[in-house]
Amino acid sequence: MARASVFAAQARGVVMEFASGPDRVRVLHGVDMDLPYGRMTFLIGPSGSGKTTMLSILSGVLTPTQGAVEVMGVRLDRMSADALVRFRRRSIGFIFQQYNLVSALTAAENAAVPLIADGEPWGRATMKAKDLLDHLGLGDHLHKLPRQLSGGQQQRVAIARALVHRPALVVCDEPTAALDAAAGQAVMRLLVEAAGDPDRAVLVVTHDDRIYRYADSIVSIEDGRIQKAPQEHA
Repeated sequence: MARASVFAAQARGVVMEFASGPDRVRVLHGVDMDLPYGRMTFLIGPSGSGKTTMLSILSGVLTPTQGAVEVMGVRLDRMSADALVRFRRRSIGFIFQQYNLVSALTAAENAAVPLIADGEPWGRATMKAKDLLDHLGLGDHLHKLPRQLSGGQQQRVAIARALVHRPALVVCDEPTAALDAAAGQAVMRLLVEAAGDPDRAVLVVTHDDRIYRYADSIVSIEDGRIQKAPQEHA
């Protein structure tokens, strides 16, 4: 059945304020954003511009003060906290600068966490994770702990964890910032492959201009406002 929209996620009129009263700070000022299926969108801007706040709202981690947010046609800003946790677990993948791997779990077990959290049996979940890690070039490292892996290898485990449950939206917060140039380029090639899935959108928040060439579209934000129309890349 055809999808109702070409967008995995959309935001309209998003306002975000922190604190209240005279100490209230407005971080986002009526932001609109579209994340198309099968594309990788970069959100760039200076520190404090609202990039990570916008990523957190689009992924359901934060609820906006005002505005509408949809992922797969579902209004996140209208969901209860419990329903939102379940939806994120099943439909959204997260990749961070610091990897956030569990130190006591192997690479395969770390990658399987989203499936296990959603109730899939441990053995089946780790088998799916192993297949994905093998595809990502880590077939010889399945049973290693995070401390036994390089930074680039740990980030590939984090990518596997973000993709193993086949989410419609993958959000990446500075995914190459902790990596050297070669490892960062390798990670971006994997994310390009992930974004090529016609049933998935990828959002990357980054300061790293070394990787801009991998974007399908670049959106610039400054002082909580989108600065210009998305730049389309071939």
